[in-house]
Amino acid sequence: MEPERPVSELVRCETEGHLAWVTLDRPEVMNALSYDTLLALREVTAGLRADSHVRAVCFTGSGEKAFCAGADLKERVSFTEERTRAFVALIGDTFSDIAALPQPTVAALNGVAFGGGLELALACDMRVAREGVKLGLTETSLAIIPGAGGTQRLPAVVGPARAKELVLAARRIDAQEALRIGLVNAVAPADGLLDVVRELVSAIAACGPLAVRAAKEAIDLASAGGSLSDNLRKERELYLERVLPSQDRLEALAAFRDKRKPEFRGE
Repeated sequence: MEPERPVSELVRCETEGHLAWVTLDRPEVMNALSYDTLLALREVTAGLRADSHVRAVCFTGSGEKAFCAGADLKERVSFTEERTRAFVALIGDTFSDIAALPQPTVAALNGVAFGGGLELALACDMRVAREGVKLGLTETSLAIIPGAGGTQRLPAVVGPARAKELVLAARRIDAQEALRIGLVNAVAPADGLLDVVRELVSAIAACGPLAVRAAKEAIDLASAGGSLSDNLRKERELYLERVLPSQDRLEALAAFRDKRKPEFRGE
């Protein structure tokens, strides 16, 4: 199937200082995830992984209606079962790549996030929603299940009982309920979403980048399970092997002594 636009135009990636903005750019279909959009998203993610200058990544959608409405169902109608299997594998692998990014990630929910769109947001470390947006893993209403990590990542965020309620009933909730149950970290005014996100990521970018990446890795260990003793051992390794020998740590101590702002270089 030929893309409706070149793959490179389906997802935009722009840098703003140490922040990268990744934007799904299909507003005419509520930023739905086509096969080619996922290929573009995966390519962008691979580039970000290797970019040491980027200290935080924000994912959002183009336009004002949708962050991402989920899979492109108009495209899916034409899929054979074999093509659908390939799509499910691609979307799952793409979101796993996003979850594994070493940089902290934030989903800026500028509009609705349903199905695969919410699964994309759940693959991010944090979520900020604009007031009034609707969210939900609504796949069971289409006689399928969340197949890109939703059944695993949602319970880790809101707990298994709440996750079952939302998924099994295909419930759609608003931003305030999402905040109440811990699905989003913050709700921003309708015209202030980007300001809230920038404030959050600016605070992250101001910290030592090696330490931030190590801390993210350590926290993810707790979410992934494993024994407490093993996780504590890995945490100590990250401290002693990753951040203790860094120049950034020495710079932080010098800046404290000199009563100035530290200048971290990620070294």
